[in-house]
Amino acid sequence: MEEMGIVKELNGIKAIISVQKQGSCGSCPGATLCQTLGAGEALMEAYNHVGARTGDTVKVVFRSSNYLKGTMLVYGLPSLMLIIGAVLGKEYLGRFFPGADPDILSAGTGFGFLIITFLVIKLWSTKFELKKEFTPIIEEIINRG
Repeated sequence: MEEMGIVKELNGIKAIISVQKQGSCGSCPGATLCQTLGAGEALMEAYNHVGARTGDTVKVVFRSSNYLKGTMLVYGLPSLMLIIGAVLGKEYLGRFFPGADPDILSAGTGFGFLIITFLVIKLWSTKFELKKEFTPIIEEIINRG
């Protein structure tokens, strides 16, 4: 995944880049690395190995494998846990609560697993923010500012 942006600030080996927000920003695994400025603009932090300076227009690259991993983590795992929770609730909790409606047990357990999964992912995401391989990289300088 590639984005074009303008370097706003240098911070050691990293640069703060202003990019146009896309419709896919909400599903991006690096969304926590960005700061929203307004309706159409966001700031992101990226490694500056090409020597970009303030005002330069640059191409920022996200590794596609990390994007896919993040997408599966954010969408796939909660969906799977919802289904597992629903099946477990209907098949096994009915034995412990014989007077309860199995569909309500199924829904409650499924949504419980879903909520727990989202909480675990939220806690886990702070750990991934610190890893270098999940940070975008400036690939090239398009235009010197």
